[in-house]
Amino acid sequence: MDLATADSSQMLNVLPQLVPGSACAQCDVCCRFPEVDSFLRPYFTGQEIGAATAQGMPESFFPDTSGSQVGLVKNPVGDGYLCPAFDAESGRCGIYEVRPLDCRLYPLALMWDASGRDVLLGWDTKCPFMRDAIPGTIHDHAESIADWLATETGLETIAAHPRLIGRFQDDVIVLKQLPHLTARVRARRVDPRLHPLTLSDAPRFASALNQAQMLRDDAPAAFAFPYHYVWTSLLPYRWMESDRTLFLFADSPDGWFMPLPPIGAGPLAHAVEQAFAMMQSWNGPSPVSRIEHVPELQRRLLEGDRNQFRRKEGDYLYSVAALADLAGDHYKSQRALCNRAAREQTISIRPYHADDQADCAQLYRRWADQKRSGALDQMGALLLEDAQAAHVRAFREHARIGLSGTVARINEEIVAYTFGYWLTAHTWCVLLEVADRSIPGLAQWVFRETCRSAMAQGALHINAMDDAGLPGLRATKSAYRPSIVLDTWIITRMTA
Repeated sequence: MDLATADSSQMLNVLPQLVPGSACAQCDVCCRFPEVDSFLRPYFTGQEIGAATAQGMPESFFPDTSGSQVGLVKNPVGDGYLCPAFDAESGRCGIYEVRPLDCRLYPLALMWDASGRDVLLGWDTKCPFMRDAIPGTIHDHAESIADWLATETGLETIAAHPRLIGRFQDDVIVLKQLPHLTARVRARRVDPRLHPLTLSDAPRFASALNQAQMLRDDAPAAFAFPYHYVWTSLLPYRWMESDRTLFLFADSPDGWFMPLPPIGAGPLAHAVEQAFAMMQSWNGPSPVSRIEHVPELQRRLLEGDRNQFRRKEGDYLYSVAALADLAGDHYKSQRALCNRAAREQTISIRPYHADDQADCAQLYRRWADQKRSGALDQMGALLLEDAQAAHVRAFREHARIGLSGTVARINEEIVAYTFGYWLTAHTWCVLLEVADRSIPGLAQWVFRETCRSAMAQGALHINAMDDAGLPGLRATKSAYRPSIVLDTWIITRMTA
């Protein structure tokens, strides 16, 4: 297969190992580092992190599971530090078959030139094999790699993970300049003021919300850290602070946008001006620049000639007492389904535990297949595919994210799960909820139990999120008779 026409996954399979295995077995350079934070640590994309963890590498070695350099461990048999996938005694990589592109490229290296303007491809003289016997095939090998890097797949692979390009090293011999890759990456290069959103940022996020006085019972569910963090496997989230205000951005394939208005103690109108100036500098004239989840109160404050507002699907806010009781004719259908589930099944419910992860993942796949086999439109299918990453993140990190989970069992089999969080002391948000669709009334029974549990802990309101513009979901949520559907808006800027 020609590397220039291979897609990303195919390329990893056909990329030849330039250095013979016998030379690697005798090497004392690769996979070893003098410092715990060495800039030479291999970078893993989000997909590669998933493959590595599936092979047994703990996810804790990756500070950002959407893409990051791996954390190192102390060398047990000598000085310095090792890649956690490397066995010092055998000299072998424990994830060799799924090792990241960063490792597969070696001893070739991608790096910026000394000025930081251009991307270069070179070979690393730190590799003993390259020093002792430079193979004549190195130039042909580099040409094949450069050809792939110039394809659309190659350009987007590196542009989506620009940290695969290292800093300038004067002991790397330059073989080629890569002008096409330089142009693509420079257009997508992350502003150095931006920081990846990690679990350690949760207190900062909460503090900014408090300063902005946005934590109200009827606030959109998006004004909470867990709402955004579960999606960081799908979209890179970045934040920065300026003028007592926190700015949260997400990097979509189309460009940068804000999934939340600027939050903090600074003037809102000024912060919005700053936000659009930054997005337009990154996105150019693309219409992707926008601010989502703007509450009605903020919309009124921001009305002006330059701001344009488009209504977004609003969150459904309910009285928790009404949903816990399901009393009266309005809830006759839901009540009947709950009664049927209780009559036909013996359902037990308990808190989610880490040991439930595999069973919940299996349930999600079954539930997704059930939905696909029904009347699901294209948008629904896309949302279903995207949501899987958020569910997996909740399974793995629920406690650290600030989520509380519950599982329901029938005959010891997990048939439903739900995850949520407290927006305020009186508003419980249902973030994720899945129930086996082949069991009549199960979804209604689980939702009622969630509401009863929240009410017992002091909730007055249930926020069930928005309907994502899906007619079926809108009908279901409307049938529970919300107290209000919150008005939220998307701000864009009028083009000149």
